[in-house]
Amino acid sequence: MRRVRVGGRVALWSVFLAVHLLVAVLGWIYPSQPMGDVVLVYEPWSASALGGGAVVGVTESWVYPQLALLPMLTAKAMSLPLLSALGASGAYLVAWAMLVTALDAVAFALLLGGSASRGRRTAAWFWCAALLLLGPIAMYRIDAITVPLAVAGGLWLLTRPALAAAVLTAGAWIKIWPGVLIVAAIIAGRQRKRMLIAAAAVTAAIVVTLVLLGADSELLGFLTEQTGRGLQIEAVAATPFLWLMVAGGPAQIEYSLDILTFQIAADGADGVATVLTGLMMLTVLVVAVVGAVKSWRGASLGRLFPPLALTLVTALIVTNKVGSPQFQTWFIAPVALWFVFDRARAQTPAVLVLALCALTCLIYPLSYDALLHAELFPVILLSVRNVLLIVLLALGIRALARVPVTP
Repeated sequence: MRRVRVGGRVALWSVFLAVHLLVAVLGWIYPSQPMGDVVLVYEPWSASALGGGAVVGVTESWVYPQLALLPMLTAKAMSLPLLSALGASGAYLVAWAMLVTALDAVAFALLLGGSASRGRRTAAWFWCAALLLLGPIAMYRIDAITVPLAVAGGLWLLTRPALAAAVLTAGAWIKIWPGVLIVAAIIAGRQRKRMLIAAAAVTAAIVVTLVLLGADSELLGFLTEQTGRGLQIEAVAATPFLWLMVAGGPAQIEYSLDILTFQIAADGADGVATVLTGLMMLTVLVVAVVGAVKSWRGASLGRLFPPLALTLVTALIVTNKVGSPQFQTWFIAPVALWFVFDRARAQTPAVLVLALCALTCLIYPLSYDALLHAELFPVILLSVRNVLLIVLLALGIRALARVPVTP
């Protein structure tokens, strides 16, 4: 039995490393430059900060929370020994892939633990499969840094709730989405006070540090910078406009130089984008209230947290005016944790998420150029992907409603 477990662990680690290497290499091969943000945006931001120029999030407003600059600076430091061989861009890309792999490896080791249960092993296989199917976008975006933090934080909920809240809060200061995992943890857990204190302490430390560094009006720039965004073409709500373009209707795709993304230009598109912000807040609030009622009525953390976390994350994506392909990485942690906490009920969400990852990769980067011309096949692919997102939200709501309570 021990020999079988050791063999399974070796197989998992071998697949983990092989998948990361393959996905990293595919970033150099696939069309539409899926690692473009890393080399065209992250590297210049890092070089500017280290070279005495503008520091995003401190001296100027930024689209990301300020802690996102730390992994970018870390990758820049890691790239220095590679400069002579690969040049600035190549060295930074390799360093970024190495950083993501190293962080994933730490969380992967925590996931497997000393003697991995069947649920933990299944979660590990799921993680590798999701990364492989989603492709380079799963590594070459800042979202990739938050995935291992979300997995580690979720794993510590039962044994170290304060540490879990601190790690998830740090993740939210890199990319906002782990914040809903904190909400789910506080609602479903029994150590709410400790988690709230830990989250508040981490936030306070970050805010004080930023103020001392000179950030004032830029402190919440990552929130204000999002308000002017239009309706991105991959967003769920943009699907009808794409079909309008397929039919030759009065709609088109435009590139925003301010936010560096492709958006819908059509009558009503801006109105839809405005409505989505309020709809997102309302949906998240309703889901959180349902979870709170379940918790108040005695639902256990193991049964309540996974569907609550996945439903909140899915709600963020379905009601979002942005539909970036890397958003699919947000599903990895909730589903992996669902396998750990409640393996029997995690299978259907996992299958849907793997399908979403595969469809997303087919859309971006593999057929993205055709999508920008509103050609039929990629629009069909994107429509199916977006319908599956709605199905996943409905499935999460149903699972949340079925969580048993103990009066």
